[in-house]
Amino acid sequence: MNIFKKIALSTAIVAAFAAVSAPAFAAEEHGDKNAIVKAAAADTIAKVNEAVSIAEGNGDKAAFIAAISDARQAQKEFRYEQTERLRQKLNDKLRAAREAADQGTMSEAGAAAKAAADVLKEMKEIYDAAHK
Repeated sequence: MNIFKKIALSTAIVAAFAAVSAPAFAAEEHGDKNAIVKAAAADTIAKVNEAVSIAEGNGDKAAFIAAISDARQAQKEFRYEQTERLRQKLNDKLRAAREAADQGTMSEAGAAAKAAADVLKEMKEIYDAAHK
């Protein structure tokens, strides 16, 4: 009789865990992936353009580095299979811009930021063409 009580208790505990965990997994947020990618693209474009204008304008090193860092973070969400290689190229350009700014050569940093803007424009065109 003790074995039957243990089996019944174990079954009840497993059923309780299953009842509690199933709604928790079902409540997982499934947002619109296209909206996330479009927002990331817009944010990345804004930050790269900001970095370009800083490089062309007053050349404030700290503001330039902050804009480039924000762009590098935002581009991580701008993921689309057909533009993945371009995203890697964009990241390389942004890294080169930051390194040039760290070394104090704002003209090279600005040129790298402009190159990043060109790559970003190409990525956006490919993404927009596929998501009309």
